[in-house]
Amino acid sequence: MNAEPARTVPTTLPPLRQVTLGPQDVMIESRTDGCLLLRSPQALGPYPDKITERLVHWAKVAPDRVLFAQRDIAGGWRTVTYAQALRQAREIGEALLTRNLSTERPIAILSGNDIEHALLGLGALYAGIPYAPISPAYSLVSNDLARLRSIFDLITPGLVFAADGAAFARAIQSVVPDDVDVVVGRNPTPGRPTISFDALHGTPTGRIDAAHDAVGPETIAKFLFTSGSTGVPKCVINTQRMWCANQVMLRQALAFFIDEPPVLVGWAPWHHTAGGNHDVGLVIFNGGTFYIDEGKPIPGAIEETVRNLSEIAPTWYFTVPKGFEALLPYLRSDTRLRETFFSRVKMLWFAGAALAQHVFEDVQALAVQACGERILFSTGFGSTETAPFALARTWPTADATNMGLPGAGMELKLVPNEGKLEARVRGPNITPGYWRQPQHTAQAFDDEGFYKLGDCFKFADPADPKQGLLFDGRIAENFKLATGTWVHVGPMRAQFIDACAPYVRDVVIAGESRDDVAALVFPNIDACRALCTDLAPDTAPDIVLDDGRVRAHFTTLLETMARGSTGSSTKICRALLMAEPPSLDKAEMTDKGSINQRAVLKNRAALVEDVYAEAPSPRVIRIRE
Repeated sequence: MNAEPARTVPTTLPPLRQVTLGPQDVMIESRTDGCLLLRSPQALGPYPDKITERLVHWAKVAPDRVLFAQRDIAGGWRTVTYAQALRQAREIGEALLTRNLSTERPIAILSGNDIEHALLGLGALYAGIPYAPISPAYSLVSNDLARLRSIFDLITPGLVFAADGAAFARAIQSVVPDDVDVVVGRNPTPGRPTISFDALHGTPTGRIDAAHDAVGPETIAKFLFTSGSTGVPKCVINTQRMWCANQVMLRQALAFFIDEPPVLVGWAPWHHTAGGNHDVGLVIFNGGTFYIDEGKPIPGAIEETVRNLSEIAPTWYFTVPKGFEALLPYLRSDTRLRETFFSRVKMLWFAGAALAQHVFEDVQALAVQACGERILFSTGFGSTETAPFALARTWPTADATNMGLPGAGMELKLVPNEGKLEARVRGPNITPGYWRQPQHTAQAFDDEGFYKLGDCFKFADPADPKQGLLFDGRIAENFKLATGTWVHVGPMRAQFIDACAPYVRDVVIAGESRDDVAALVFPNIDACRALCTDLAPDTAPDIVLDDGRVRAHFTTLLETMARGSTGSSTKICRALLMAEPPSLDKAEMTDKGSINQRAVLKNRAALVEDVYAEAPSPRVIRIRE
């Protein structure tokens, strides 16, 4: 399966590490209604009927190559080769076929990334049975389990898997019906009959072969739930066609995967499309190796990521912006980590949120320091509904926010909307809709069958569309001031976070029907505490945020930003520093850490009123008009 003619990125000074990529080009059709239709000039190559065809291929071509690796108790790596993965997928698939599972009774996976999760998923795919990876936070962090209950009510699973039956006991006992099989990797759930994962194996017969033969492009592979950043999570149907077509789109854009099977060290959750579809898919599709990283980009967990990256040199590295932020201090101070990490990586990739420009620049500078070359530090754009690859930037740029251009085989329609360009997409990688949610499906597509992303873009250079598209905010978040002027929340949030780094973790923009714009700030307490050298490390967050030195620093930051504003819709005049972090149960935050702007404003309406009161409390920071 070959890509269209590819190009090689030219070197400059300092040189850019050579990497083969797809063409930087786009075709544009201007319509009489003001819409623009963007397509790649590259035709989409052929793709298989099912992702497991690639597993079968690599099990023949490279049977002893490691597919998945995960740390064992002793600190070494336990591994599964392609031949072993195929054999176990067939055995697990045979066992699943005896349990009356189907699209109406799929598999629900409660726990996170591990080898058992991967093998169960491959077995389900081989047998043609959908599975639904569910955020572990809905079981382990949520107090009321409300989201988990709503998911179970919607998909009615026939089998549930948890890596640790004891750890997930509360969720299993409270939510899983008695007539649903529970499979555990270890530690049976107290008071509940469970099946050991090791026992979920059957002797392959003609039944599993027939089931695999019956799997086709429209077979549902997975149910994936949206993060809920703008509302309640929706259940996105992911078909084999979506996943396979998307992998070819990805392969044609990042053509170096054709010549060199990727090596990943990844923590991104598999219940998200980026980790579970994009990353797992590109490894299986291209015969790569996936080292499961059990670290996370948070204090106390980033150390495990550092340990893994000090030992395993990836050829492709993906993480969210907070992941690169968390890695930066270690990359600066740890020579071994820096040299190993940059030794053979072909591309760095971020997604999921805006990357602060200083992080973008610092990482590239460290790459030059480590290996004398720049590493292409790129990104793209997509959603759970697009499988997820939709846009990609395959060329170096000084602007971290450049999302690139449409992938091969997909159409991007830009529709004029309140002075912006709303993005809609159509192609073989787009979901057919939401499972058992026809109202959401009907609202998601326009009359030409384009999926409405809900996001806006603008051209990096209107005179040269080949220079890519910049993210320009979400429609659902934007609002008008009392003057009738639109406030575009996405760009303002990104600007605020970048200008206030490292003192801000996130921010919510307020001001609908008000005279000016305000910011409800989720501060970085540790960074704010560092502004007050006499405060003890365990000083309570509210005391830190009430300190006059912290407030004075934020006042200065607001005044500096205000001097660069162009009017009331781009100037933040008020701010409030919030000690209480965003709540998962109240839908203020998704399980991947994204902020639900509207939920925060709704739940913290009293704080908004305080910010805009004629006599606000001392907590409110204001600058002169």
